[in-house]
Amino acid sequence: MVYVHSSPSALCPHAEWAISAVLAAPVALSWTAQPAAPGQLRAECAWTGAAGTGARIAHALAGWPMLRFEVTEDPSAGVDGERLLHVPGRGVHRAAVSANGDLVVGEQQLRVLSESCRSAPDYVHAIDRLLATAWDAELEPFRRAGDGAPVGMLHRVG
Repeated sequence: MVYVHSSPSALCPHAEWAISAVLAAPVALSWTAQPAAPGQLRAECAWTGAAGTGARIAHALAGWPMLRFEVTEDPSAGVDGERLLHVPGRGVHRAAVSANGDLVVGEQQLRVLSESCRSAPDYVHAIDRLLATAWDAELEPFRRAGDGAPVGMLHRVG
């Protein structure tokens, strides 16, 4: 799924073009007002594509730092899923997700934490960063405001 949680109206066509370029198919999103940010619009759509397509979509959308968005890619055979979040001022957070949708924290990530964190607050901060706590906190009002919004389905051609 691609969730553009907030976009200035002037950027909406650019977001569509960016997604279209990655999917190699025309995209026309159904934009609605974003109640959590008056004057901003929101849209969401499902997509299909090869593993790594979600990261490419997120990279394309991140070219406009004022967008709030998230892109999810479901796991497939031999490949973890991904969740990519973008919040203005924070940039993109990228994390692997399991089949049930939980974020996956790898063994090496935990080793780095255990070696680099010198106090309990450092450890808590590092875990919060791995789990995208700040990104989720900033996006949650935008997610709730989008409940019941129309969803469009996209397909990759070729």
